[in-house]
Amino acid sequence: MKFSEGIQRSLPFGYLFLVVMGILKESVFYYQIGINILKYSTIMDILISPIATLTAHPIILFALIGVVVFSFAFPSFLSKQANKKKRWALQMASLKEHENMSKEAIENHFTNMFVRFLAMMLLSFFVGIGWGEGLGLTRKIRENKLKYDNKLNYGDENSEEVHLIGSNSMYYIYLAKGSKTIKISPVGSIKSIELTNNKKLK
Repeated sequence: MKFSEGIQRSLPFGYLFLVVMGILKESVFYYQIGINILKYSTIMDILISPIATLTAHPIILFALIGVVVFSFAFPSFLSKQANKKKRWALQMASLKEHENMSKEAIENHFTNMFVRFLAMMLLSFFVGIGWGEGLGLTRKIRENKLKYDNKLNYGDENSEEVHLIGSNSMYYIYLAKGSKTIKISPVGSIKSIELTNNKKLK
């Protein structure tokens, strides 16, 4: 079995792992502001959480692509060098008994190495994003540096300027201007949202 074929066999588990990473990222982020986001999420929110994370900003998507490419390229490169019996590659791959291993066994070893390597990289990537964004948000709240660039219009004709922290299919999570109390409002209670500081349209 070739190394690339081993990767293809691992792909069905990839999205499930991304879902877990998306949940972990959201949980780490909201935990820092005292919210258990899973209590306010539906199954659909959980399933699309990795997609929402990746489409939140182009830099995040490009960074993840870079992580995946590097995680594939490095073990693949080592695999080719190990098949050529290069000592340094065998040492880096921890192939101590390579003389008694078949080519297929070596390929399987590098497939497992890729999966472990990618899993660690993705774990660090998603947890790092969640932790960093959470720290940034809590710091801005403490220092009163939030931008209130959204206006929520309620069904009773009232409205308020807010900093929208996040949303899902059921709730909006935000901070109203002049308050440090985080509010969670059902989607049905919000009539509309206005982007009051959309520089791209100005």
